[in-house]
Amino acid sequence: MGLIVGLLTLPLAPVRGVAWIADQVYQEAERQWSDPDAIHAELAAIQAAREEGSIDPAEADQREEELLQRLMATEQPVVPPNDSYGRPEG
Repeated sequence: MGLIVGLLTLPLAPVRGVAWIADQVYQEAERQWSDPDAIHAELAAIQAAREEGSIDPAEADQREEELLQRLMATEQPVVPPNDSYGRPEG
């Protein structure tokens, strides 16, 4: 049965290949967008541009705010430890 299904769905192989490539590109873009090291590097570049005077302070503030929002969105939430009854300690 697997051979028949494989032959019947063979014309869809290019579509599956393109979908797989698109998924890989999306995952890599998501990884780079949320990488804390990349965000810190962008923040440093904005600070350097601010010190050079090659960027408007209002634009620098806006870009820094966007980067800080991205950085906070990528951080894992802190969950308090639970006791044996499933309630937070404290």
